[in-house]
Amino acid sequence: MALPPSRRVHQNDTHRLIPSKYLPKGDSVLTLIADDEPHLSAVFELDAATNDRLRGEQGFLPGIGPDELLAGVPYASIVNATFCHAHPLGARFNGPDRGAWYAGFELATSQAEVAFHKSVELAEIGWPDDSVTYDEYIADFNADFHDLRNARAFRACLAPDSYVASQALAESLLAHGSLGVVYPSVRRAAGTCLACFRPALVTNVRKGRRWLFTWTGGNHRVHKVHRVHRVHGFDEPPEP
Repeated sequence: MALPPSRRVHQNDTHRLIPSKYLPKGDSVLTLIADDEPHLSAVFELDAATNDRLRGEQGFLPGIGPDELLAGVPYASIVNATFCHAHPLGARFNGPDRGAWYAGFELATSQAEVAFHKSVELAEIGWPDDSVTYDEYIADFNADFHDLRNARAFRACLAPDSYVASQALAESLLAHGSLGVVYPSVRRAAGTCLACFRPALVTNVRKGRRWLFTWTGGNHRVHKVHRVHRVHGFDEPPEP
């Protein structure tokens, strides 16, 4: 398979939004069901047995191993979880065995991407009204990424309703040692996204703001996603 051109991408302050329910251990909702410290330890041990991030860090996942995952840096668990907890059907530039760190160059692009996918999920289950909070993680990148922004031969990889071509390309890119892909956002005109294939390249990770997405009325048409929800931000103390 032909590959898109590779170009240096030096982009600081990229934005990734992660549902707030995915918290570090110290903030876990599991603390709410434990009676005491021994009980909490047992609950965490049970949770760890099926936690793909922990399994990946121990070398028990097929798509990524401890040699690639991060340790000893801020938010290492957040980055590792992204690569270990792949969606069962994969995403645009990754399959089900290995995740990727997706981020928008612009905050509005990340919001549009999240709103689209969550709206589709709500429509599929017939849930017209919902509110979900997302935590913003900001990261910097300086690496050679394969660039799809002007690669007309790879238009199929940006199809709004199919990941077949893009996942095939991602598989080929990984086999050739690619570091990741930069591409135009499919959900926001003029927006830019990247999919980083290597945890070590997600650098200077820090927490941004928390955002509340609210859906009302069950109108989840794709072209109106960004118009039918409200997004509010509020400050949150940084992680110590």
